[in-house]
Amino acid sequence: MNHLSAEETERYRANIALCEIDLPGQQKLKNARVLVCGCGALASPVLLYLAASGVGTIGMADGDKVNLSNLQRQVIHSTSTLGLPKTQSAANVVKDLNPGVNVELFPMMLTADNIYDVARRFDIIIDCTDNYPSRRLISRVADEIKKPLCFAAVSRFEAQIFTQLPGSVTYAQIFPEPPTADQISCTSCANAGVLNATAGLAGAIQAAEAIKLIVGIGQPLTDRILLIDLLTCKFTTIQL
Repeated sequence: MNHLSAEETERYRANIALCEIDLPGQQKLKNARVLVCGCGALASPVLLYLAASGVGTIGMADGDKVNLSNLQRQVIHSTSTLGLPKTQSAANVVKDLNPGVNVELFPMMLTADNIYDVARRFDIIIDCTDNYPSRRLISRVADEIKKPLCFAAVSRFEAQIFTQLPGSVTYAQIFPEPPTADQISCTSCANAGVLNATAGLAGAIQAAEAIKLIVGIGQPLTDRILLIDLLTCKFTTIQL
């Protein structure tokens, strides 16, 4: 186990002050390897909070480039990074926030042909993608290789969040039928819109779930799903 330097102890002072984390928990964060699938709206708070918390290695997988319409909600990117691969744009911000974090970039769409090789390198997977095939694939692979998975999805003012552990309820069991073309059109950010703070809140909860799993504290959102409606500020947890 790598011990913390004096600089790291000062940087993570607020984490270490939490008795649930303390020095042993901070060392677990430093040794952790987390894969973030997608570098968009959900990933923006996920990547920032993981990096700020001292997660030692963060993998970023995304095949897209930054475009202007992303900036309303994908706040890890900026006008100056338009046209850059999202992985590189996000990595620049993460390294500027915390130079001690190692980043591993996978500037590609995850498919059945490459996801196993990527996912096996990490301890925890966080699904920040925005489409049914990717979500189902990531959940299935996480279940097969027995990796914890933190999932979230957002549309308009609503969010869904849950954490999948080996042997727990999977994405395909919660959503067994693929959405229709009309449903995709009605819920996509491009057509239906999304309040940027909805993605910010959901991504922050994903980051919290991952930190809890790394340190071994609290109760994860396993076998239950958290539904958030920011129009009414209603939070509902459903047992699965």
